[in-house]
Formats: sequence, C-alpha cells, structure tokens
Amino acid sequence: MTAEKVQLALEPTPPPDIWALPGFRDFMVGMVLVTLANQIQGTVVAYQIYELTRDPLSLGAVGLAEALPFVSLALVGGHVADARDRRRISLVVLLVMFAMSLSLLGFTLERGALGAVRHKFAIYAVIVVLGVCRSFLQPARAALNAELLPPSLYAKGIALRTSLFQLGMVSGPAGGGLLYAAIGPQGAYAFAGLLVFTAWYFMFRIPSVRTTPPVKSGMSVAHSIREGFRYLATDRLLLSALLLDMFGVLFGGATALLPVYANEILAVGSRGFGILRGAPAVGALAASVLLASRPPLRRAGPTLLAATTGFGLCIIAFGVSKSFPLSIALLGLSGALDMVSVVVRSTLLQMRVPGRLLGRVASINQIFIGSSNEIGAFESGVAARLLGVIPSVVFGGAMTLFVTGVTGFIAPELRTLGRLDQVSK
Repeated sequence: MTAEKVQLALEPTPPPDIWALPGFRDFMVGMVLVTLANQIQGTVVAYQIYELTRDPLSLGAVGLAEALPFVSLALVGGHVADARDRRRISLVVLLVMFAMSLSLLGFTLERGALGAVRHKFAIYAVIVVLGVCRSFLQPARAALNAELLPPSLYAKGIALRTSLFQLGMVSGPAGGGLLYAAIGPQGAYAFAGLLVFTAWYFMFRIPSVRTTPPVKSGMSVAHSIREGFRYLATDRLLLSALLLDMFGVLFGGATALLPVYANEILAVGSRGFGILRGAPAVGALAASVLLASRPPLRRAGPTLLAATTGFGLCIIAFGVSKSFPLSIALLGLSGALDMVSVVVRSTLLQMRVPGRLLGRVASINQIFIGSSNEIGAFESGVAARLLGVIPSVVFGGAMTLFVTGVTGFIAPELRTLGRLDQVSK
C-alpha cells in the first residue's frame, strides 16, 4: 500500500450530509408542521376560552386538561414506543390529532347552538384527547429521530431540531393571534387541521427502519417502565437537569396568563397577545441558532444554573412591567435563557441513554416537561385567583430563583458539568 493510501486510510471518515439521510428531511418538515399547528391551535383555544369565561383560572384549567392525561399515560407511551413501530405510532396519533382539529372547528361553527358553557366543556374534552395524543407521539418521535441518525450526528441533529422547533414556536402563536383577528377561530382551526394532515403525509414518507431491538415480548408493561426509571435513577447528572427544568419552569411560567396581560394590563388585544405568546420562542430561536453555530458549551453546568437564574429574574420583571415593548423584550430574553436548559437536557438525554431505553426515558423526560408547562399553567391560574395576576407572576419568578439555588447546592454533578460533547455515560 502506498504512503498516500495509508494516509487516506488513517484519516477519519467525514460524517454524511445530514439532510441526505433517508427520512430525516421528511421527519423535520413533519415536526415543524405539527409544532406550528399545535401553537396556532393552542393560542386560539386560550383566547377563545378567555372570551367565553373572562376567568384566569379557566386558562389554567386548559393546561391541566392536557397535562393530566399526558402525565398519566406518558410512561405507557414510552413503553409502546420501545415495543412497537415508532413510525406507525406517529401516523395513528397524527390522524387522531387531525380529527380533533376538525372537532374544534365544528364546535366553533355550532357555538350558538351549544351555548357558552357546553362550548367551553367541549373544548376541554378535545384538549384531554390531545393530551393523550402527546403521551404517545412525543416518546415515539424522540426515539424515531435517534434511529434516523448515526451517533456522530446526534449533536447536530439536536441543534437543527431545536432551531426548527423554535421556528414553529415563533410562528405559531403570532400566526394564531393574527388568524384569530383576521378570519376568526374557525379559520384558524381549519388551517391548523390542514397543517396536521400535511405532517401526517411527511411522516408517511419516512422509511420504516428499526435500528434498536424492541422490548422483549414477555416483559410486562410495569417491568418495562421500571427499567426506564431504574436507568434514570443511576444517572444523577441527567436526573438533576430534569428536576431543575421541571421545578424551575413549573413556578416561572407566565404564558398561561398572557391573555389577561394582553387584554387588561397591557391593553393590546388579540394581535398583541399573539406577539406576546410568540416572544419567548423568538428568543429561544435566536439562542438555538447561536448555540448551534458555536462549539459545544465548555462549562455547561454553571451556564445552565446562570441561565435559569436569569429566567427567574425575567419573569419577575415581566410581572410588574406595564410597557408592551419591555414586556416583549423580557419574554424574548426568558425564552433565550430557557433554550440553554433545553439544549443541555436534550443533549444529555440523547448521548447518555441507550437506544433500546430511549422511548421510556424520553417519556419520563416528557412528564417533567409536561409538569413544568401544563401543570405550571394550572398553578399560574390558581395563584392568580388567590394572589392576583401580577403578584402571582412575581411569586413564580421568585420560586424559580429559589429552586435554582437549591439545585446548585445539592447537585455537584450538575454544578461541575463541563463540555457538552463529553457527556457520554
């Protein structure tokens, strides 16, 4: 063998073009479309419920209606994702979600015949079904994404996925508010349904590939779920990152009360509500692009704790702000800081969890996220009823600061976490 051939043999093989991998492009397009549809639909539901009730607690109940079935069934969803065809699970769930969009459209067209009370509970019923859908879709989709990529492209895939996910998070709320103002809730629901159906088509295009062995056929659901928990219990670093995210955002989420801020505190109406709802995602998108363009974080743990502290301070400042531009800026900065937590947690999950367990551990992760977002929305509604809207938001931000301080004190693994590209277990 010549010296030139020896040199070529010793050089590492460059990773393939991520967009050329079979199914990855279709997966990403489908994910963006579903995210966009969910955000449009969620924005319209929140504004419609508030118009029907004028009660901030009802906004918290929207989050609870989705969170309870999601949290209750997420572990089963994780087991199913590790035991069955993850692509087929996603296809079935997307069809159910399409039917729910059509149901919201039908209820809105018949709102006069239903009346305000029955219309409200019909919307809540749809939200419950969508919570069930999330419990099966999210772990299946997380595990399917890992199957489409070689390990050498996990980090790049996470950066691209979070960037495009935040693009949907940016466009959806603003689009929902604008659609609500321009063509009413029925037009917005019809558009969201079209997006979901298109996402189903792109998911259908993904080749059926399984690179990890499924759960053993003789293993019970309970034993399978316990296996996921046992693994997470042995990984204190990943566990502490999940707990920080759950409790930090549980108290610091002010999104559920944005209709009250838009209508009564800032007086900017449905258009302003869409802008407020989209502001955190704008900041998150900017942060994800920045993180993707830079080398992996060198001091990921301290950076995560600093970002969570900044998030709590932003929520406190937003709570007392009476300026619409300042409120937008604070929400945008809170989204950027929260994205640091998302990137760290997602990288830890992808790099440290074996593929055969990824669906189950991802479902546990989704419980943490669901607890911090949807149950956090209910907590915000209850606190607003008891304390008032502004004091409840300030209290939530202060609790985020407290949780961050406690976590930094009791979790040395997180406090000393270094480079994100060196986190394999």
